[in-house]
Amino acid sequence: MSVMVVGGAGYIGSVAVERLLAAGESVVVYDNFSTGNRGALSQEAALVEGNIHDTAKLIDAMQSHQVDTVMHFAAYIEVGESVKNPIKYFENNVMGAQSVLKAMHDAGVNQFIFSSTAAVYGMPDEVPITEDAAIGPINPYGLSKRMVEEMLEWHGKAYGLNHVILRYFNACGATQAHGEAHDPESHLIPNILFAASGKREKIMVFGDDYDTPDGTCVRDYIHVEDLADAHIKAMEYLRSGNESITVNLGNSIGNSVLEVIETVKAVTGKDFTVEHHDRRSGDADKLVASSEKAQRVLGWTPKKGDIRTIVEDAWHFMQSHPHGYED
Repeated sequence: MSVMVVGGAGYIGSVAVERLLAAGESVVVYDNFSTGNRGALSQEAALVEGNIHDTAKLIDAMQSHQVDTVMHFAAYIEVGESVKNPIKYFENNVMGAQSVLKAMHDAGVNQFIFSSTAAVYGMPDEVPITEDAAIGPINPYGLSKRMVEEMLEWHGKAYGLNHVILRYFNACGATQAHGEAHDPESHLIPNILFAASGKREKIMVFGDDYDTPDGTCVRDYIHVEDLADAHIKAMEYLRSGNESITVNLGNSIGNSVLEVIETVKAVTGKDFTVEHHDRRSGDADKLVASSEKAQRVLGWTPKKGDIRTIVEDAWHFMQSHPHGYED
């Protein structure tokens, strides 16, 4: 049997492929390279190049590769873009996911692991955030992920689809072979590293009057390797015949924007310009996960939660891949 990684040439998907192969799994990557990188592919994984809206191609790939589990990473993730172009996000993130789910149903594949997001919570009332916190996405990106979560609930009731929904907090870090290579790059840590390496003129900090120790936003940063390992734990959980669940994936450790900036300076030995600006609309003071359920139910524990380790790994990848994957 094989694991199909939809979006396996992307940032988190490629690390999941790396970790699955290391665990001895047979892997098939399904990707159209709209945002993924060919240079991130492993020679050990089979490749089917295709669009997630091509349901017939998905069915053929699942059947010909004897797939028993699908891991789905093929979503657009830029919050700001989703506000400006919601059609793009609902078409890909929602309708694309439904195409994958229909293909699974028709191909007889019954285990699905979904890459969701803490954005489904919107502006939570309490921190750390547990899985039973109120749902209230405040942008089309978060809403698109929530819509798929609801679709999964109905697929489970109607067709018996077994699934694990993994709500990520802030994915970051890198392995030696795989890291962030988005174009454009919107994530905080690589952009600060760009400033340290001279690829950015400055870093802008939006707001220094939040209800946090240093006044800047606090977020839960989780290493991409820990995220990938959580997917393997989720797969093992489903293969053992357990019921469908939803869990948060975070370190339960919050780091402020200024803490991340100072960590980058310490790791790289570089100084750079930091400009302070007014708050951006919609930024919460503090977003930190409770990962107690993931640890208790999946037996998953993040091993690389320290922000210095995360920054060091991201910096090493950037130094070894100065131009990304160059594909």
